[in-house]
Amino acid sequence: MKLAKRIFLFLAVNFLVVITISLILNLLGVRPYLQAYGIDYTSLALFCLVWGMGGAFISLALSRQMAKWLMGVRIIPANSSDPQMQKLVGMVYRLAEEAGLPAMPEVGVYDAAEVNAFATGPTKKKALVAVSTGLLHRLTPGQLEAVLAHEISHISNGDMVTMTLIQGVVNAFVMFLARVLAYAFSGLGRRDESSSGSVMSYTIMVFVFEILFMILGSLVVAAFSRWREFRADAGGARLAGRDRMIGALEALGASMGIHDERHEKPSFEALKISTRSKSGLLRLFASHPPIEERIARLRNIA
Repeated sequence: MKLAKRIFLFLAVNFLVVITISLILNLLGVRPYLQAYGIDYTSLALFCLVWGMGGAFISLALSRQMAKWLMGVRIIPANSSDPQMQKLVGMVYRLAEEAGLPAMPEVGVYDAAEVNAFATGPTKKKALVAVSTGLLHRLTPGQLEAVLAHEISHISNGDMVTMTLIQGVVNAFVMFLARVLAYAFSGLGRRDESSSGSVMSYTIMVFVFEILFMILGSLVVAAFSRWREFRADAGGARLAGRDRMIGALEALGASMGIHDERHEKPSFEALKISTRSKSGLLRLFASHPPIEERIARLRNIA
């Protein structure tokens, strides 16, 4: 049942993206970019920009609801009768007020053994902070406060929107460069467009160049993601105290071996406060710096 729900959500979201972007392209009057005389670069640029940015922003707009569906997040009401949940909501609200957020984020819990938390949402006014039951059971109140302060800092810094902008720009550049180079190297512009050989070469080259450039682009996205984690750690230290933030990271590092495959969603891994460390060249593609490096940075803060 859960698998069927995930497949349905995946198809529904992608259908929504295709329909929405197609309507935007029609409203902008974007024509086919491959013309008899060559490439219409204006149409190609608009096509890539709309598809690259559009998909990223639609995902951002749906991020809060998708987190509830895919991660099984239960929203905790402010007037919850559960004392532990009351403390959790109160802690988030207090930190959000200290951080100067324009509205209180939703607070949620998801059932998972992993010791983790994440924040998402399209704007500072419509954000969600969610923690795992594993985190609630294993961290001390001070460590929990530091984790929540880290997530509140992500919202305060506008990291979700900035990440979406960077991903959207990368997507647009990847699409644009792949098509321009494929057109140049396939010989499509030097032959009859109806030639099946040149069309096939162009299609294959677009696919190959997109993979290559997406790999290179992911290096940029991952580098920003690591930098924002350092910044959120510093923000968490300011809100909850440096020692508490260091203690929270140490606890997360000690619990790194606890996994829950049900909640290991690639689309949400970059949002969580910690992920598994990568080694060698793979570190360049990691969304999070190693825990030890994050702790060392905090210790160097005056």
